[in-house]
Amino acid sequence: MKWRRALVVLASAGGNDVAVIARLVHTSPDRVREMIHAFNDKGMQALDPQWAGGRPRRITTSERQLIVKTATKRPRSLGQPFSRWSIRKLAHYLATKKGHRVVISRERLRQVLAEEKITFQATKTWKESPDPRREEKLARIEYLLEHERERTFAFDEFGPLAVKPEGGCAGRSVPSPSVSGRTTTSRTARDSSSPSTASGPTASTAAWRSARAPGRRCGP
Repeated sequence: MKWRRALVVLASAGGNDVAVIARLVHTSPDRVREMIHAFNDKGMQALDPQWAGGRPRRITTSERQLIVKTATKRPRSLGQPFSRWSIRKLAHYLATKKGHRVVISRERLRQVLAEEKITFQATKTWKESPDPRREEKLARIEYLLEHERERTFAFDEFGPLAVKPEGGCAGRSVPSPSVSGRTTTSRTARDSSSPSTASGPTASTAAWRSARAPGRRCGP
């Protein structure tokens, strides 16, 4: 198309008739006159009109950015009496807000949010601060995170640990009684001919009995 328009302008500048130029570029005389008038009005820009097919865009780039910015903000921070956006509420707010208004259908708004990968999440219950300056402080935090992120850092205070009692006891390890209630002793100790072993309880049995004394019992 560029060379065809340039050829029409060049032939017209050479003094050729409109009918001759029309036969040269294989178009109608009216079309030739339109190209010549456009060149006289716009100059070199008429050689490349940059036509686009379809209806012109109704949602500009700045309006799309405004939609995304509004959808990612808390409704209460914008003076709305609810805590969660919906397609209907967001479209109504954009069409009636002060300043730059954006009139958009619900279906087109849904498409814009899907293209920007923004989804509405279910509202969850959480604890809120009773501080009367809560909204002011939250607005300040959002401003810092958005405009001065390189100068902002966050920290959290870890509260005191809850003391949880656990059962148990401490002490040296002693042999445990068998299922039948008798003391488990080594064969060497039973077969020993030592007078202390034959006439009295073994050392392990004495230790077990000492551990089970009423004043030294551990655990439940």
